[in-house]
Amino acid sequence: MTDGRTTGTARAFELLEPLVQAATVRVHAPRGGYDTPGSHRTGPTWGSGFFIAPGWVLTCAHVVGEGGAAVRLTGREVGITFHSGRPRYGGPGVPGTVTGTVTGRVECVLPERLEERRPGRNALWDLPDLALIRVLAPVSHACVWLTDRSRPRFDEVAYFGCTEDLGTPEITGRTTRLRGTAGNGAAIRLADDDEIDPGMSGGPVVDLARGEVVGVVKARRHTGGGGLAVSVVQLRTLPMAARGQVGLYRRIMQAHDLYHYDQHLSDLDNRRTWTDVHGELPPQERDPYGGRGRLTPGERTTLCGLLAELPPPSSSEAVRALVEAVRGEEPDPQPPAPLSWRDGLGLLHDPPGGTGEAAAMLRYATDVSVAEYREPPTPGADEELWDWVRATAERLWRPLRRELGERHERGLAERERRRRASAGRAAGGPARRAGGLPPGASVLLEVWAHGWEHLYDWRVSVLAGPAHPGRLTPVDSGVRATVAGLPERLRAPLAEAFRRCDTHVAAALLEVAVAPELFGLAVEDWVVAGGVPLGVQRPVVLRHPGGRSAAPGPGLGPNGPGTGPGGPDIPPGGPQAHPADHEAGRAAARWARVQAGPLQDERADCAGGRPRAPSAEWLSGLPDTTVPVHCRAADQEPTLGSLHAVRDAGYGVAVTRRPPPDPGVSCAPFHRGLREELADAGRAEVLPVRLQTLRGRAYGADPDAYWAAGAGLVWEDPARPLPDVEPLHGDL
Repeated sequence: MTDGRTTGTARAFELLEPLVQAATVRVHAPRGGYDTPGSHRTGPTWGSGFFIAPGWVLTCAHVVGEGGAAVRLTGREVGITFHSGRPRYGGPGVPGTVTGTVTGRVECVLPERLEERRPGRNALWDLPDLALIRVLAPVSHACVWLTDRSRPRFDEVAYFGCTEDLGTPEITGRTTRLRGTAGNGAAIRLADDDEIDPGMSGGPVVDLARGEVVGVVKARRHTGGGGLAVSVVQLRTLPMAARGQVGLYRRIMQAHDLYHYDQHLSDLDNRRTWTDVHGELPPQERDPYGGRGRLTPGERTTLCGLLAELPPPSSSEAVRALVEAVRGEEPDPQPPAPLSWRDGLGLLHDPPGGTGEAAAMLRYATDVSVAEYREPPTPGADEELWDWVRATAERLWRPLRRELGERHERGLAERERRRRASAGRAAGGPARRAGGLPPGASVLLEVWAHGWEHLYDWRVSVLAGPAHPGRLTPVDSGVRATVAGLPERLRAPLAEAFRRCDTHVAAALLEVAVAPELFGLAVEDWVVAGGVPLGVQRPVVLRHPGGRSAAPGPGLGPNGPGTGPGGPDIPPGGPQAHPADHEAGRAAARWARVQAGPLQDERADCAGGRPRAPSAEWLSGLPDTTVPVHCRAADQEPTLGSLHAVRDAGYGVAVTRRPPPDPGVSCAPFHRGLREELADAGRAEVLPVRLQTLRGRAYGADPDAYWAAGAGLVWEDPARPLPDVEPLHGDL
């Protein structure tokens, strides 16, 4: 075929093939294997991989698991055969390079549960099926250019990997098309233009129109050609870092961007770089942002490099907020969440409203230059970014240059205001009192009973917090899950929500909104990532669904303005406050006082170890700094009725507990330990974090904290109103 598209694809493949081949590697057993460590044989090919940053190889988890079903994947040593240096172009094969072999160690695999449970032989491994390998020696090698787009474009691609068509291992490439996604966007379907050979798993998939790696070859079809690839965006699901540390994903992407930035600026040789080739790719047909509407390849590489020289953002939500300010609308909520400044650029391709892509990215870069970083930047790094923005805008429109200057001045003034407000606390730290919760976004888990069946519908969302009261961004939802199946069904959605909300100084709050009869759900014991229970990793609190955090406006009844259940609700003499206003005001007063303390506990469903049902009058007469305590099963009386009564009485802070399996165990140690904890805490605002600390002590086998097993904290924060929603409806 000689149509323009085919001609352009052939030319793009011709330009990109040497670059991709130079960065693609063969993965095999370490030199000499495990039985004969003194040997220099590399053994059979397990699969392929490719360098994404200096010293880092990306491949599939099933590739590094080859021949080792009984071994632990993380920490396993593998052999990497690669091309040393970059291609020179102009001759057959990959001239000017030397093939070498080095040992690598598997740093991590995705998903993490592959360490616990792996599929049977010839079965597909769970998505995203990725492995990251650290090279154990300093070597000179090439790296690919990774896409920053959250979604792939369905166009012509080339896939590369190791084959033995001619009897010896070699890196080859073939062309095909993308024809859809799978696994909620984690996988990409490859058309059946050609067959994927054994050994190509783990190799790169390259978008030929844009010259960027978009996927990792995962599997081929058993009949015919085509197969599956994993989106490289799934790298964002790498395990999050401990507080105060830079995560692995951000470290690798920083190294990736600085590698290409350095190559672009270097004049030490005449080898073509990825940036050079990007400028030579055939132009895209009907590109509305062509010409001045897009950054040039050199400008894009420079911008990514300058962003990489800044400290990473304080959180994923900080990136999304800057993107929203530029786009004028919420960015694509499709997971995974953006974690780096570079990821924000990927959300600005083809902006809405006809706004030029280059203008959008320059606005974003301006905002980043005056943003709040997780730590002070290298002196002059933010100013260098702004100087580049100002110089790059010279080739664009004069009104845009003026707008960027005003935007920068406003950002500097706002940054100075933040600095004055944050005097005395760590840079980038949350504005909260010591021991309290961060004021930012939290993760909301809602679970509803599915009728009278023992099945449950669920939804995971990001709750924006006090800055945007009631604003909810759904992450994922599902229906008809069993109690035993909820932890596995919710593992990936919760991990994604935490990536969006966690900051470098604090793990985000998890709010579990369920009916009181589900307060015994052991969410704090679930394991999402890192092999550590949720309640140890972060604060976890319970909430009544659709809370009453926000008081209705004056004269608002449940059926609308000025109406009660039976019609007009305005007595002679003018409107009066609805009873709901009085209840909300009482709850707000109790909340404010209990936050300040001092605290006192009061057994709500128990008296001397015997069950009791508290009366509304008794609850209403307790001091506002009281924390009602429940020690019995939440789904049984009198505790279930007590939980409702406590809420109706306006208590926003209460304690509940899953009783121990042995019904003969006394509740006295629990009440005694909790009384001491409340007295030591002094005020309620520190209780979510203190309960997390208690769970951590118990997890670390501290006998003095065992009394807290199964304890839950009811936390109805008026500043975090929950939406009034109906349960999900599915399977219609």
